[in-house]
Amino acid sequence: MSRPELTAPAEYFYDAAEAKKYTASSRVIEIQERLTERALELLNFPRDDVPRFLLDVGCGSGLSGDRLTELGHHWVGVDISRGMLNHAVEREVEGDVFESDIGHGVPFRPGVFDGCVSISAIQWLCNADKSEHDPRKRLKAFFSQTYRCLKRGAKCAFQFYPENARQAEMIASSALRVGFSGGLVVDYPNSTRAKKYFLVLAAGPPDSMPTAKTDEANDYANAKQDVVGRGGGKNKFKHNNNNNSEFGLGVKKKRKGDKHARTIYVGSKSHPEGKGKAWVMKKKKQMRNRGVQVANDSKYTGRKRKERF
Repeated sequence: MSRPELTAPAEYFYDAAEAKKYTASSRVIEIQERLTERALELLNFPRDDVPRFLLDVGCGSGLSGDRLTELGHHWVGVDISRGMLNHAVEREVEGDVFESDIGHGVPFRPGVFDGCVSISAIQWLCNADKSEHDPRKRLKAFFSQTYRCLKRGAKCAFQFYPENARQAEMIASSALRVGFSGGLVVDYPNSTRAKKYFLVLAAGPPDSMPTAKTDEANDYANAKQDVVGRGGGKNKFKHNNNNNSEFGLGVKKKRKGDKHARTIYVGSKSHPEGKGKAWVMKKKKQMRNRGVQVANDSKYTGRKRKERF
C-alpha cells in the first residue's frame, strides 16, 4: 500500500467515499484517539480541569476532535478535504470546521489559541502537487501563521509520518526558523510498528523537551501495520544508529534487493514507457522538493535502455 500523499492531492484522495470508509474503521478510530491523547500529553497543560481552546490542523472528519471534546476542550478544525469536512458536519462534531489549504497559512486572529494539535497531516506540505507549489515556502507560510495565532508560550504537537530523514529535518527546521522553540520527539525509536514522530513546539522561549516513550509494550505496539492513520500505508523510512544528524535521524543505506531503501531512482528503468528526458527531469525536481534523495543527473538521465535477453 503506497503513501496517500504520493498517490494524489489530499483534496482529491479524501473524497466522500474515502472519508466515509476512513471514519467507519474501528481500528482508525482507536489509533486516532491514542495519537490525540499523546499529543495532548505533549502539550503538558496544567492539571486544573480548565478547558483549552485548541486548533486541530488536518482535522478531517473530526475523529481527533471527538477525543478533544471528550477530554473537555474546545476546538476549531481546518482541513483541505471537502469530503472529510462534509462528513464531519454530518456527524455533528462539537468543534467548528472549515476548508482551507494550510500551505497558505491558517487565517486566524493573533493569540487566540491555547495550543495546537495535528494528527498525520503536515507531511502533505512537502508535496509539490502543482507547478507553483514550493514545499519550503508552504512550510514557512504554515508555521509562521500558526505561530502568530497562538498565545504566548502556547505549544503545538504535530504527529506526522516523515518519508525520510531529510524531510523530517526540513519540516523541523522550517518551524524553528519562524520563531518556534522545540524539536522532534520520537516515541519507541527502536520499534518498527510502534515508532511515532511528534514535532513538539513552543511559541516563545525554549522549554524543556518532553521525554519520548520507550516501552514497546505500550498500546502503540499493538498496531497491525507499520503506519496507520492518514499517513497511510507502510512507512519505509527507517533509522540507523550511525548518524550525526542535527535531530538524531539517519537514513538506511540502499543495498541491492533492499525493499526498504528510500533512495529513489527516476529514469527510464522506472518509467519504461519513455516519456522523455524533460518529463524525467521534472519528476526528479518534484522529488527533490519533497526532500527525497534521487540519483544525480547525468548524460544517461532519461535515456531509453536497450532490452535485454
